[in-house]
Order: sequence, then structure tokens, then C-alpha cells
Amino acid sequence: MNFTTTIIGKAVQGEVLTENEVTVTGVEFDSRKIEAGDLFIPLQGTNDGHDFVAKAIENGATATLWSQAAETAPEGIAVILVKDTLLAFQALASYYLLEENPDVIAITGSNGKTTTKDMTEAVLNQKFRTYKTQGNYNNDIGLPYTILHMPEGTEKLILEMGMDHAGEISVLSELAEPDVAAITIVGEAHIENLGSREKIADAKMEITTGLAADGLLIIPADEPLLAERTRSLSQTVKTVGIQSGELSATILNESKGATVFSVEDNGYQIPLPGSYNVQNALIAMAIGRWFELSNDEIFQGLAYVQVTQNRTQWLKAANGADILSDVYNANPTAMGLVLDTFAKLPTEGRRLAVLADMLELGADSFSLHTSMVNHINEQDFQEIFLYGEDMKGLKVALADRYPTLAVHYFNKAEKQQMMETVKNSLQADDSVVLKGSNGMGLLEVVEFLQK
Repeated sequence: MNFTTTIIGKAVQGEVLTENEVTVTGVEFDSRKIEAGDLFIPLQGTNDGHDFVAKAIENGATATLWSQAAETAPEGIAVILVKDTLLAFQALASYYLLEENPDVIAITGSNGKTTTKDMTEAVLNQKFRTYKTQGNYNNDIGLPYTILHMPEGTEKLILEMGMDHAGEISVLSELAEPDVAAITIVGEAHIENLGSREKIADAKMEITTGLAADGLLIIPADEPLLAERTRSLSQTVKTVGIQSGELSATILNESKGATVFSVEDNGYQIPLPGSYNVQNALIAMAIGRWFELSNDEIFQGLAYVQVTQNRTQWLKAANGADILSDVYNANPTAMGLVLDTFAKLPTEGRRLAVLADMLELGADSFSLHTSMVNHINEQDFQEIFLYGEDMKGLKVALADRYPTLAVHYFNKAEKQQMMETVKNSLQADDSVVLKGSNGMGLLEVVEFLQK
């Protein structure tokens, strides 16, 4: 980006307090990341960003938004006075989006949205100049940040949209005005805030709020809640699924490092295990076809995709055992899918699982944790490690159904003991899967096993 303070002032409907014209070449809301030529966005959070403007100036910021009294504005930097710095930040992103005018692809879902974003970018990058959400910058701050860091000349912009309350995705969709939107899955994540899967489906459908009238929405074929909610849409709706949907895949082979599948007699592969990841790949394929990529281009994109860290990632323990790390987030649907997939993968030794609490499940949390018993059996799993308060229910259920299965339970105060127990039990030819909400800190366990 390359904007003058006059242009920024008009874009955000602010007042430029400085007479001298200044050019801005980047934006940051973290004063520590400011580089020469940047616009500083002082946001109100746990701390007030206005308190860090001196650090931003020291690091080279040439301009700042300012929502406090004009007489308190800093010297030595161009100042654009606005009512609300976050709204101004979003308005500037909208302006830049209109200036660059890429096709926008928006992706949401209770699980798999980051992997689907990565796959979509890998496919579209075979033909177009692309840019995607970095990391998990997928909320009302992260999305405008992504847009404003988009390189000039970008042709396809892939945006991940996250939420934990109703109304949040509407804001993001209205800001981005996507040409294509996709919902990966309706799970139970954030059910504590939303109340039911029906309400979660409503929240995911907010992605259509800003969807272009001639745009495309992609949904899973096996989700009746979305089928009901898309019947009245004027936009094109395409369904995807395993052995179902308008774009349907048949799984041919699954291994630890790859899944091979066919679509309409054409073979494809992804460097990831699991049918749920094939469904994510089908979304990327549908988007690629919408933008007229060839089968060969789609094949190349999917075959060599690199996914964001901690999403279905194979690693090695210090003793050589295989680790399947999927520790960024968790909900019952996602945990069940991972356990089902892991149970089918070949291993020379035993299969172990380390499962931690799934957060924000509300009043049904205990029973939802207990329901994971339906994804574990003593033929496929030889040892289970449970961590967290709500995993107590699963401990009891497993003991009742499989009394000979080795199950260990640890509360949150026993994390170090849990890590040492897992490491001491893990043998060189074993495979272990780790799954739980990010807030439970299983990444620390993964790192401990690698030492």
C-alpha cells in the first residue's frame, strides 16, 4: 500500500491535523512491529494503544490515527483524528480492498477453516497472484490487518473468518464483500455462547451477508442445518462431501503422510490424513473450478499444500515415535473425526491418545466429552491419557465399556506428571495423537515429547 495522509483522512472520514503531506507504506497496531513509513493504529484493548504512540514514533511511524482529544495528539508525527480507531482501521481496509479489487474468498466453519484456507491458496496460486490470512488473524482486527498487508497486484484474496458470538461474521462479510464463501462444518465450538447447533449454523451463515449477488457459497453435503438455510439464497450454492454432494470424493487410500482420493474419475492426493481433510480439499477444488483452473493445476495445488502449524501435523518424538499434533483447537465433532482417522492409520507399534478438555461447550460440556467414548475402542487404541476437568466423564465411560483398556486421568494441576507419564510410556514404534482446545496447552506436551 502507498497512501498519503490526505487519502487516509478521506477513507476513514477523519480530520488530518498535520499540514505537511505524509506518505504511508504500511500499517501496524503493535508499536513494537512498527517500521519506517508505517501508520500506527492505536486500538483499545487490555491496554490503550494511544499510550504507546511514543514507541511507535521511535520505531519510525510517520502517521497515527487518534481518537482522543485533539489537544493531546502527539508531535513529530502526522495525526488523523477519528471517532473510533477500530472502525477507522476497518474503513481503511475497505478502501484498500476497493482500490486493489481482488476476488475475495471467505472461509468459515467450526473446524478446518485454516486448513481449507491453506488449500485454497495453494490451488489458486497455481494461476493467480494470491494472498491469505496469516496465522489466525480472522477477527474484526485480524481481517482488516490482513487486507491492509495484501501486496499490490493481488488477484485472489483468501480470508479466514472466525467468531465466538452471533453477529461477528456479519461484520467481517460486510467489510470484505466476498465473491466466494465456504462453510467447512457446523460443530459445537462456542455452543456455550450461542446455545445450540442451530444457532451456530445461523452464525456461520452470516458469511453470506456481504456475499456478491452473483457469488458462490460452498457447504458440506451432509449438514441438513445448512441445507435448510440456503434454500432461499439467490447465489449459487454447491455441496461437497465424501460419497455425497455435487462435488463428491471417493477415498482410495489413507496413510500417515497422505490421502489419495478420486473425483469424477480423476485422482488427487493431499499430504494429510483423514477424510475430513479431503472434504476441505473439495472446497478448495470447487473454488478452483469456479475460477476455471484445470484439473492439473488443482492437482498440483493440493498435492503440495503446506498447512499452518499445529493443524494435523506429523512430528517425531525424541525416541522416534510418531506424533500426530492437532492441538490448536477442539470441539466434539473435530475430536471425533481425528480419533476415527487416527484409528485407521497403520502403525508398527501401539496407538496412544492424549485428549484434553474442549472449552466453551456450556452446560452440555460433560456429556459431549463423555460422547468421545464412541470414537475409542480397545482394538485400535492401547493407552489413553485424559487431561482436564470435563474429561472425567470420558474416563468413567471408557472404564465401563473397556475395563481392560489402559486409561490415565490427570487434572490441570498435574500437567507435569501427565507429560512425564506419556513420555515414559511412549515407545519408539508407537504412534500418539494429541487433541484438545488451545487453552489447555497441549503444544507444551508436544514439545516435551520432542526433547
